[in-house]
Amino acid sequence: MKRKNFITTILVGASSGALLSSCANESSNASNTSTADSTGAATAPEAAAQTEELGAGLIVHNVFFWLKEGITAEEEKDFMNFFEELKKVPGPKALRFGKPAPTTPRDVVDNSFSYYLLVTFNTMDDINTYEHHQIHLDAVDKFSKYWTKVQVKDAILM
Repeated sequence: MKRKNFITTILVGASSGALLSSCANESSNASNTSTADSTGAATAPEAAAQTEELGAGLIVHNVFFWLKEGITAEEEKDFMNFFEELKKVPGPKALRFGKPAPTTPRDVVDNSFSYYLLVTFNTMDDINTYEHHQIHLDAVDKFSKYWTKVQVKDAILM
């Protein structure tokens, strides 16, 4: 009986060790890559780095766009060039854009916008340069024909 328990213990221990070793290797491999997972989400190290970049004093420029009803796919594709134009403006630390996330509907959630723009700045001088720069103003003039409403919310992180 003691021998049977010993063999069972060895087999369970070996299986557990192999499983843990396999998980450790997968975890190690995942932490050594810098690509997003299959869902497009950042890996843990990337998420940590992104959080560190959002330090106190960072100015966050949030812009929400509501596109006109009935614009064509071609017009919406042209609207996307607006963001490419804005990337040419000096001053931003980062510039990203996207569409509303399919989050759970709640009274406090407004996903009625069509596109969202996030621009971060290190200083007030940087955002002031960006807002008044001719490339920015020209892009607004050129692409504003596609939207009915724009809402801007700026904040300084604490």
